[in-house]
Amino acid sequence: MGKPKEVVHQWDGKKVRALRGHMKMTQREMAAELGTRQQTISEWEKEMYKPRGASATLLTIVAERADFKYQADRE
Repeated sequence: MGKPKEVVHQWDGKKVRALRGHMKMTQREMAAELGTRQQTISEWEKEMYKPRGASATLLTIVAERADFKYQADRE
């Protein structure tokens, strides 16, 4: 038997914005919560960049703790 695939959530601008709305936070507040810049949140939401690595993992953890419902993608 092979190793089970790890569930990794793929974040896009719409999902980041939806999470922020679910948490009733401004971009600045979410940036402070995640330890990043407000401009980074803006760039994610505008899909200039996608959260990846530690940022994507942190968003997933925050989403789970905030009881934010999303469909996790499999890699």
